[in-house]
Amino acid sequence: MSTETTPLAITSTIDIGIGGMTCASCVMRVERALKKVPGVDSATVNLATESARIAVHDATLEPRLRRAVRDAGYEPLAPSAAIDAVDASPWAGFMPVGVGLALSAPLVLPMVGELFGKDWMLPALWQFLLATPVQFILGARFYKAGWHALLARSGNMDLLVALGTTAGWALSMWLWLTAPDHSAHAMPADMPAMEPHLYFEGSAVVVTLVLLGKWLEARTKRQTTAAIRALHALRPDTAHLLGRDGEVDVPVSEVLVGDKIVVKPGERFPVDGMLLEGRTQVDESMLTGEPLPVTKEVGAKLTGGSINGEGRVVVQVRAVGVDTVLSHIIRLVEDAQAAKAPIQRLVDQVSAVFVPVVLLIALATLLGWVLTGHGFETALIHAVAVLVIACPCALGLATPAAIMAGTGVAAKHGILIKDAQALELAHTVDVVAFDKTGTLTVGRPRLSALVPVGLADDEALALAAGLQSGSEHPLAHAVLQAAKESAIPLQTPADVQTVSGRGTEGAVAGRTLRLGSLRWMAELGVDLSVVEAQAAQLQAQGATVSAMAQTTDSGSTLLALLAFADEPKPGAQQALASLKARGIQTVMISGDNRGAAQAMAARLGLDAKDVLAEVLPGDKAAKVAALKAGGHAVAMVGDGVNDAPALAAADVGMAMANPHGGTDVAMHAAGITLMRGDPLLVAAALDISRRTVAKIRQNLFWAFAYNAAGIPLAALGFLSPVVAGAAMALSSVSVMANALLLKRWKPD
Repeated sequence: MSTETTPLAITSTIDIGIGGMTCASCVMRVERALKKVPGVDSATVNLATESARIAVHDATLEPRLRRAVRDAGYEPLAPSAAIDAVDASPWAGFMPVGVGLALSAPLVLPMVGELFGKDWMLPALWQFLLATPVQFILGARFYKAGWHALLARSGNMDLLVALGTTAGWALSMWLWLTAPDHSAHAMPADMPAMEPHLYFEGSAVVVTLVLLGKWLEARTKRQTTAAIRALHALRPDTAHLLGRDGEVDVPVSEVLVGDKIVVKPGERFPVDGMLLEGRTQVDESMLTGEPLPVTKEVGAKLTGGSINGEGRVVVQVRAVGVDTVLSHIIRLVEDAQAAKAPIQRLVDQVSAVFVPVVLLIALATLLGWVLTGHGFETALIHAVAVLVIACPCALGLATPAAIMAGTGVAAKHGILIKDAQALELAHTVDVVAFDKTGTLTVGRPRLSALVPVGLADDEALALAAGLQSGSEHPLAHAVLQAAKESAIPLQTPADVQTVSGRGTEGAVAGRTLRLGSLRWMAELGVDLSVVEAQAAQLQAQGATVSAMAQTTDSGSTLLALLAFADEPKPGAQQALASLKARGIQTVMISGDNRGAAQAMAARLGLDAKDVLAEVLPGDKAAKVAALKAGGHAVAMVGDGVNDAPALAAADVGMAMANPHGGTDVAMHAAGITLMRGDPLLVAAALDISRRTVAKIRQNLFWAFAYNAAGIPLAALGFLSPVVAGAAMALSSVSVMANALLLKRWKPD
């Protein structure tokens, strides 16, 4: 008898806020604690957002995960606690820092006096009274977190600070209590008492500087989460529900799909919907980055979070809650900011051994100075300097701070980056492949020519429109629009089927019809010789040419030739030229015949060699794979359902918003979503990727270089604990500030 075990599928993702993390070592410790919980598949902890994202097999694990966080010595919080913690005053949380500065200032004063030849040294008792509250009350957080780290057999920044400052404070107490005026053999009465040189000021100032650095760091963190807060702020709290009793204000959470709501001038649309009554201009800039208002007529789609213009409108609700476009955007940005970039693996590997190595270096420093004949006092001070300057705060913030700032500013301009891997890979792209229809062209083709064979024009158009009446294909819409303009009534088709990559077949008015590509017609044995010259002429003009045939027992007979014209998108030619100027090869992939595809390519400024024509939808992914096989890093840009496999096959997939639908599937397959159909956003997405990766590298270089230079200097006695503490605080703030420079980025 055999038993089969079916592996559990990942059913959900749980987000938990984490309070009390201070450095990269804390991140590693929380991740280890979470991964030990049975049922956890993976756990990613982000220091900058102070949160954890856990993939689990059981959605009921959250209480156990929160307990694991608490047992590791940290505080489990609400998932968006760091984002929602927006204090009214920029000085919020400064009280402990202010008290530390006030108590430490008199201790530092003698150092200033020495510059002027003055002796302002305070009595030892006063130094003790000023330094001790700073050490054990304001610095209690370091002892608590350091103790938990020891219990977990690991180390973190708090442990280093606690050990270093306690050593300085304890040394001062020892020197004070063993000084001649404290010993049993006091100095003669006629000799002046000599105050021993103490180090209370070093310990107090280091604690205060670390607190100051963490406070400044928290302020800059709030700026990096500004993009998420701005997106959350787009959600109105109430909606004007239109019911039997007229307009009633209800919470947005009570609005249901199918409800009718009223949106007044200047208000935000609370949910996604369709315009039922009225006409207005809508500001969608916070969602798409498009600065100009968009005109909306009856039947137009409306997105929650956008701002209504001058018109009072009635909207039918189409999506609420997590199903709205705004919720999806917020989720994408949160996912990107919570994820770890591949480069973060190096940081994690270093962080795992960083604190133990620092403790060994500090011990070696202490022994080295003692063994070379220096006093224990001197040796201990240099060891303390090593402990203080080596705190790995900057190391843990270098990557997530840049990713948060980069993805946040990109979202502001209509570029949604799904994950950190897409962000990191995009800057390496040297080939960009574009789908043609709807991506480089407007995607609203019109029927530019109809050549009937043995039929009247109206009869041929009526048959074609009837067959296409249930299709969502852009060419079908063109046929239906032409029939509408000619006032031709639609006939109901029967047994309609879509033949992938070829066309449509079905029955209209008792005729079995097929309408699709010329290649399909050739496969069916349709004689195209009578229209061959006209087809070639239309294709040379850039038209997409299709044919309609009737199938009988005796074979298939040509009924009409249909030509469709599309126009390049405004800015498409400029976008391709911009990519070429950056040394990036651009390729157009099209299902059109070669003549039509190359005619459009010529209008776009593309070379003939960069056109891949007559590509079936299912073969786009293979074309992308072939480009990758040539050693290229490939980005694929598409806007529809049939582009999803190619988007997934590319190194970086970019889904371009399509007002005619079909974008949702593409968005799931792509790493980057362009919220408006502007090809210029492709170059902008590559640019923000390049700049963000540059910031990550700058930050990591600074973090590693800071420790590589600072630790030896401290070990060799060139840095005092006070200077080391100031440098450590400055390193974290400088990394955050460098990342925040990305907020000034704008697309070219």
